[in-house]
Amino acid sequence: MKKVKLGLALCGSYCTYDKVLAAARPLAEKYELTALMSETAAGTDSRFGTAREFTEALEDMTGRAVIRTITGAERVGPERMFDVLVIAPCTGNTLAKLANGITDTAVTMAAKSHLRNGRPVVIALSTNDALSGSAPAIAELLNRRNYYFVPFGQDDPEGKPTSLQADFNRIGETVEAALEGRQLQPILR
Repeated sequence: MKKVKLGLALCGSYCTYDKVLAAARPLAEKYELTALMSETAAGTDSRFGTAREFTEALEDMTGRAVIRTITGAERVGPERMFDVLVIAPCTGNTLAKLANGITDTAVTMAAKSHLRNGRPVVIALSTNDALSGSAPAIAELLNRRNYYFVPFGQDDPEGKPTSLQADFNRIGETVEAALEGRQLQPILR
């Protein structure tokens, strides 16, 4: 049986990369996995690790080069590279760009190109301003066809009261639901 082709696109929110990589390992066993990174994610070292470490980890896991340019991501739609695209972590910045049709990174181009074929995009958000500045973008995408959210909740209600983070351990089941055309419930955990 042919494996489902899954794109895994990483944006900023470097503090979640270990969680994303842990969630991606079982995905790499089940699906034909290809990684993408925004140009910033692919080129920024942070206190959580170097861009090179994360890129190499993704390439080792998938056996493929990470797509990290707009021109590389543009082929996603025309070549029907993926059955489903997962953006994890999806930052508030990327949420806003998706909600407003802005295509200026490899990740936003991959989403735009992928959506032209009517295929699902799974959002695993991680943003400190989800219950403030990013709330309109979340609401917009929740109401759009072909966008599906990994269940999320407050990750630090006392220290960061407007911050929300996806339950990255639930990416796999959200992908399965999205491939069936349904939003995994409950969205809020």
